[in-house]
Amino acid sequence: MAKNEKSKQRYIAPRTRAPEQNPEERSKNFQEVSLGYTPAMAQLEASRCVQCKKPKCVIGCPVRVAIPDFLEQVAKGDFLEAARIVKESNALPAVTGRVCPQEDQCEKHCVIGIKGEPLAIGKLERFVADYEHLHQEVNTIETAPPTGKKIAIIGAGPAGLAAASDLAKLGHEVVIFEALHKPGGVLFYGIPEFRLPKEILEAELDYLKRLGIEIKVNYVIGKIKTLDDLMGEDGFNAIFIGTGAGLPYFLDIPGENLNGVYSANEFLTRINLMHAWEFPVFDTPIHHHKIFAVIGGGNTALDAARTALRLPTTEKVMLIYRRSREELPARLEEVEHAEAEGIEFHYLESPTEIKGANGWVSKIVCQKMELGEPDGSGRKHPRPVENSAFSIKTDAVIIALGSGVNPLIAKSASDLKTDSHGHIELADPNINLTSRPGVFAGGDIVTGAATVISAMGAGKKAAEGIHQYIMSR
Repeated sequence: MAKNEKSKQRYIAPRTRAPEQNPEERSKNFQEVSLGYTPAMAQLEASRCVQCKKPKCVIGCPVRVAIPDFLEQVAKGDFLEAARIVKESNALPAVTGRVCPQEDQCEKHCVIGIKGEPLAIGKLERFVADYEHLHQEVNTIETAPPTGKKIAIIGAGPAGLAAASDLAKLGHEVVIFEALHKPGGVLFYGIPEFRLPKEILEAELDYLKRLGIEIKVNYVIGKIKTLDDLMGEDGFNAIFIGTGAGLPYFLDIPGENLNGVYSANEFLTRINLMHAWEFPVFDTPIHHHKIFAVIGGGNTALDAARTALRLPTTEKVMLIYRRSREELPARLEEVEHAEAEGIEFHYLESPTEIKGANGWVSKIVCQKMELGEPDGSGRKHPRPVENSAFSIKTDAVIIALGSGVNPLIAKSASDLKTDSHGHIELADPNINLTSRPGVFAGGDIVTGAATVISAMGAGKKAAEGIHQYIMSR
């Protein structure tokens, strides 16, 4: 290349790497893997932003964070102002900065990613949120004057929390009803401590409470009260349903009823809600297994496998997936972390039976698979290889094949339309309105299991619809 041509090219600085715990050390503890940026690292990384006139990164963000604006403040060293800008659109930046798949959303559209590595937008979002909490200078976004309107939010997961935040800012009275004893939904019971520390989530929830949002836990809508009760005697003007998809799918193979077989939902809930990561201070709610076999290839499967590895009696963890590494739906970062920590990946294998001894799991029978033509998912379809059955010794099996929806609310409201899978149908998708007037829905209860940030995007969209609906009456 000629010298004058080289001079015309803009130099793209390499991406700033955040420090991490050593794999050998972190595989034995529940402390956070990524240690996050220092202020100097954050400024260096943010300075890579070229401040596009038409920033595509914002389009890729489901909650539409003003990404160039907050990056500009980080580059200047005004981290509190950067946090304020992020929170205008995102109520949980310390959460999404850790668990959001930025590589498939905002960072995917980063212009400098064409010739180099995209900006580490997620890690910078995490940094400004953590900086704000660390310095105890948490900004409270100004709220509109009270409207006198009341909204009930069913479910304190990502969709419900996002909807609640936006509605509170608009001046409405917001009450969240959560079935479990801790708010957060999948953020609390489904994501392990080493990816999302509980103290971080608690700090984010405290911010929402300062907006005036009331959270009622241990409150099962559909049992304690119905939608009719909420909109009748309780006087709510609108309802948002964001109960997620927490009903686990199983393999439907012999042996799934043996002791030592868990759904990923059950396994992670036991760990996260019952403090198993603090053993022996807390009695572990998981049997002292030595060998785990995790079935699946998504983020939940990776979370379950990496959690199992950290339990005190574990000797080996295998992840069994029926396709190849290229088809894994989990985030690449999580896959690489699992590989570095010593998780054994068994590709192109599929379980056919779980065998036991004295009522407990003793082995899992699998068959080899091969890939054919792409199926409806866009990935190559796996098919069994004849006469390829073999056994793997294990004393625990975790099934992580996705989740469906809990039908409780829909069954308690006959006028709430659902599809054949139990997902709530939207009469007006533009505002997330259901078949029942005044009742809105969003997140996994509508779409099926998806990402935290997409659920939050649905919650924000529904909040806009709810505001328009109730203020026009």
